[in-house]
Amino acid sequence: MTGVQTCALPIYEQPVCPGDGYLWTPGYWAYDDSVSDYYWVPGTWVQPPEEGFLWTPGYWGWRDGGFFFNEGYWGPQVGFYGGINYGFGYSGEGYEGGRWDNGYFFYNRSLNNLDVARNHNVYDAKISNHNESRVSFNGGTGGIEARATAEQEATANQRHVEPIAAQTLHAQTARATPELRASANHGKPPIAATSKPGEFSKQGTSAIQPRAESSATHPDNTPPRAVVHPKDLPPIARPEPTNSGNAKADKKYQQQQEKLITKQNQERQSLQQKQDAEHQQKANQANPQKLEQKHQQQTQKLSQKHASQQQTLQYRQPQPKPQKQQNRPDKQH
Repeated sequence: MTGVQTCALPIYEQPVCPGDGYLWTPGYWAYDDSVSDYYWVPGTWVQPPEEGFLWTPGYWGWRDGGFFFNEGYWGPQVGFYGGINYGFGYSGEGYEGGRWDNGYFFYNRSLNNLDVARNHNVYDAKISNHNESRVSFNGGTGGIEARATAEQEATANQRHVEPIAAQTLHAQTARATPELRASANHGKPPIAATSKPGEFSKQGTSAIQPRAESSATHPDNTPPRAVVHPKDLPPIARPEPTNSGNAKADKKYQQQQEKLITKQNQERQSLQQKQDAEHQQKANQANPQKLEQKHQQQTQKLSQKHASQQQTLQYRQPQPKPQKQQNRPDKQH
């Protein structure tokens, strides 16, 4: 590989949306200067930083004699993302995968992989997409020739929010995964998309395969129990003890893990107690569905926060001392 021009966007199936309140952020090729190689950042479902915000994907664009990556951002409108066809509602201009309505996000089921047990706010709008290009860059030789409109340029200059912590950690995890480097997967990453940021285990991920039009049921046709309250969440997993060869550092890291798990369990209990109290209020008994949607979003937000905290701590996990002789990374890119 010689550059971003050779990194086509893979075609993959979108994982089932984890629940109401999550928005799709498409996968993209990023570049790691330390190994001179591109790597795939899997698409994933993310909870937006603010109600009413949508995601404008990042893109590679040609300027000043080279390709530069334009970072994605959150904002009230979707701006210019190079005319790149990322799929699942991002056909190159705007976003047709869903919309906000009265504080709730509604999903276009014709463009998203949904589960009726998890996603309650849906509509069906068929979209004719004539842009089948898998080109991943704008400008230069062979690039998408789209240019930002005046309205899109104005959107980019409006108030917007940079990628949230969960997205940053997601990208860092992808960068640290050798199998996602272009030189290793030759443009076909083994993990093309994940259900949530940073979940790179085989369960809940999608590899390269033809994209599904839509899905309304769980793959095994037995919808999982909806996670609405903290008590519905699985127990917080305790990591295996580390053995880096530095007993003092390993013990400190284990203590940090236990402290974090204790704190997270306390936060779960506190939120559960708050939600139980709201169920007892007569004012909320008149509209139980709206209350359950609110509780589901609160629980998902807390779960995402805890996952981000665990990932941050894992980056500080003691590592074994490297061997004196190691192979140098492949620098074919």
